[in-house]
Amino acid sequence: MKIQLHKWPKAVIDRLDLVFLDAPFPCQGKSDVDGIFDPPYYEWFQFNEEFIEYENFENCLEYLEDRMIKLGPFDGLIGFSQGGILSGGLPGLQAKGIALQKVPKIKFIIIIGGAMFRSTKVVEDAYSFSIDTPSLHFLGETDFLKPYGIKLIESFKNPVVVHHPKGHIVPRIDEKSLEKVTAFLETIENLVMMEEEDKDGEENICSPI
Repeated sequence: MKIQLHKWPKAVIDRLDLVFLDAPFPCQGKSDVDGIFDPPYYEWFQFNEEFIEYENFENCLEYLEDRMIKLGPFDGLIGFSQGGILSGGLPGLQAKGIALQKVPKIKFIIIIGGAMFRSTKVVEDAYSFSIDTPSLHFLGETDFLKPYGIKLIESFKNPVVVHHPKGHIVPRIDEKSLEKVTAFLETIENLVMMEEEDKDGEENICSPI
C-alpha cells in the first residue's frame, strides 16, 4: 500500500499522516500480489468462495482496535481491496457498538477498490442505516469488485466518488480527480479542526475555577 500510494501527487500525500499496518494473518493460498511485491503476504480475515462466510473476523476487529489504541489516535481509515472492504464496514459496526468501542469515532474513510460485505450478519450490523461518515471512494470501470463497490457507496449519505478507467488497482490521480480529492481533504481538515475546537471549549467550560 505504501508503494502504491507513491503514484499519488505529493500535494495529496503531504496532507495525510499515514500509518501502514500489516494485516494480522498470513495469506492462505496464492496471493494476488505474488510476483509483484515480495512476500510475506497477509490478509485481514479469511472467507469462502462466495465471500459470505468469514473466519477470524472478530479477531481481526480486536487486532485493529489494539493497533489503533497503541499507535493512535487516528481520525480516519484508508483501505484498498480487502482493506477497503473492511474500512467501509467499520463506521457502521462502530456506530452499532460491535467494533472499535475503545477508540474515538471514525471521522472519515477513503476506499480504493472496496466493496460491501456479503455476509448477512455483517450486512445487518454494518449497513442497516445510512452512514453519515464522510467517505471518498475510488471506483474502477473494469474492477471486478465494481458492482459491490457501488453497493457500498449507496450505503453512505454523502459519498464522494472518483471514477477511473482502470481495474482493481490503486489508481493515479489525474487533474480532474485531484479537484475532488483536494476538496474532500479540505472538508475533512475543517471537520477535524472544528471538533478539536469544540473539545477545547468543553474542557474550558468544565474546568474548575
